[in-house]
Amino acid sequence: MPPWLQDVATTTEPGHPWLLAVRLVLSFFCGFLTAEIYRRTHGGQIIPSFRATLVLLTILIAAVTQVIGSNVARAFSLVGALSIVRFRTVVQDTRDTAFVIFAVTVGMAVGAGDLWVAGLTLLVVAAAAAVVARGKGAVSAVAEEGYSLGIWMAIGYQADQLLKPVFDRQVERSELVAVATASKGAALETTYRVWLKPDANPAHLVDAINDLEGVHNVQLRRLGPGGA
Repeated sequence: MPPWLQDVATTTEPGHPWLLAVRLVLSFFCGFLTAEIYRRTHGGQIIPSFRATLVLLTILIAAVTQVIGSNVARAFSLVGALSIVRFRTVVQDTRDTAFVIFAVTVGMAVGAGDLWVAGLTLLVVAAAAAVVARGKGAVSAVAEEGYSLGIWMAIGYQADQLLKPVFDRQVERSELVAVATASKGAALETTYRVWLKPDANPAHLVDAINDLEGVHNVQLRRLGPGGA
């Protein structure tokens, strides 16, 4: 390891401008590598903003780790301050959550000066993600493509019970993504990710759901490599 890099890994003096700058630059490169590992092993449609989030998150966690240092009181204060942040975006793939934790871990390691931890984590996770991606290669076309199905229905109806007959006929697999109220609480918005049966027609699925009692509106949107 070069002497200057060894200084970055071993110096514990808080607030040193040169140390902070180098660690933030290193966290940027580590975040970029994290985003590249995500892109190359994803196998489906990628949201550009998520890749940017991984890079920025790595840098911010490295900065937060520098701010905290060994001050326990400061750590609790930052946890309380950051706990007010709320996000409405639903993570549709649990694998994306793993990469968020990956970015946090790498950023924290760089910020704390544990460069070996950051480097080895990047290598091992990259290898593991590549192996998993190859293992699902044979079914990637089926696994990644699908539809986002949004249904607005009146309050008081059970979505699963109401949709079961239609899903049994036309849907091969479904996953509940989100449930929220709409129209100031007068309606229920339910979002599914669905994979249609080979002989199913998307337009027929929308018509069948729209004809159900209590359904106000239906939206079916294509996902995957061919989707928007």
